[in-house]
Amino acid sequence: MSTAVRTSQETIELFDRYVIPNYGRYPISLVRGEGSYVWDAEGNRYLDLFPGWGCNILGYCPPRVVKAIQDQAASLIHVPNTWYTEQQGLFAEAICSRGFGKAFFCNSGAEAVEGAIKLARLHTPEGRYKIITFENGFHGRTMAAVTATAQPKYHQGLGPMVAGFQYAPHGDLDAVRELVDDETCGILIEPVQGEGGVNLPPEGFLAGLREIADQHGLALIFDEVQTGMGRTGDWYAYQRFGVQPDIMTLAKGVAGGVACGAIVAKDEVAPSLRPGMHASTFGGNPIAMAAGIATVQTIEEDGLLENCRQMSDRFAEHFRSLQDELSIISEVRVCGMMVGVDLTIPAGPAVGKCMSRQLLVNATHDTVLRLLPALNITAEQVDEGCETIAQVLREMQDEA
Repeated sequence: MSTAVRTSQETIELFDRYVIPNYGRYPISLVRGEGSYVWDAEGNRYLDLFPGWGCNILGYCPPRVVKAIQDQAASLIHVPNTWYTEQQGLFAEAICSRGFGKAFFCNSGAEAVEGAIKLARLHTPEGRYKIITFENGFHGRTMAAVTATAQPKYHQGLGPMVAGFQYAPHGDLDAVRELVDDETCGILIEPVQGEGGVNLPPEGFLAGLREIADQHGLALIFDEVQTGMGRTGDWYAYQRFGVQPDIMTLAKGVAGGVACGAIVAKDEVAPSLRPGMHASTFGGNPIAMAAGIATVQTIEEDGLLENCRQMSDRFAEHFRSLQDELSIISEVRVCGMMVGVDLTIPAGPAVGKCMSRQLLVNATHDTVLRLLPALNITAEQVDEGCETIAQVLREMQDEA
């Protein structure tokens, strides 16, 4: 096994031979990253405004996280959850003391959502199993999580889906009320829909869900896999909207790019996830926990919540000015380091055009250009990225 850096084409050939082709991949092999920049095997540098699909919340190779991983790997890599480790206790304290409740650790957002579904069912009376979710939401790729995702395109060829999920239009409280019955145990929602196009909740919608949940004894679950860990300018999006859930799921950026997920539950709800009912072999492993602690320290000590809010305003200013100029921009939606630029034409071509200019972005929901920049992005990088996107969108308008 050679450790020499292969060309992008050599790595592509390796994948063609040995890797299941279930991803659509760009023809570039990335080999190194630092902050909001990443380099390919040929030495080209890219500004990444979608680093790690939201997992690299501090950009690439944040120094405190790198050091924490190195130190932890030299002393203890993995032990099962039949033992106590200081790192897991400290990381649980770090995330819960900035939010609420008690934590359970796993490895991904889908795992966290699966556990939250179990917890909602376990915490409510037997026979109550239905969970209401929302159109254009996204909750993961495992069977229950993908069933909870109210987008038919993700269900194709997988049926029958898991029983017990009902879908309501996003923002429609009356539709939610109509779906609640004696078998309903919970409501699951992203406070800000990410994959669905950076969709913010209508005024009073989350508070209305809280009222419905309280009235009927339901578990209100916020999927904060994408919004958590400072992404919206607060530690958690529920704080931004002033509505606390009973259960919250975290993942993506929670450990600075290391695989980690978590369920956070209110003190009175947490004990329902009782011994023997749920587990995760690698969940809470010392390396992920050390990385998570370092992530919290970096956000706090470097003032990144404030930087997130300032750079959010900067992105909004750039794109709203561009919206006034270009008729192909129908709406701009910005919430912290979540940016959605909704176009009147398909957004997919913008990804390739930006990449050719050494800028990495994402397109989702057909027409939405989506950015999930690192919390420590600089003003200069915001300006650089927005100017490149402006060039691309002007070109696309001319071609339309």
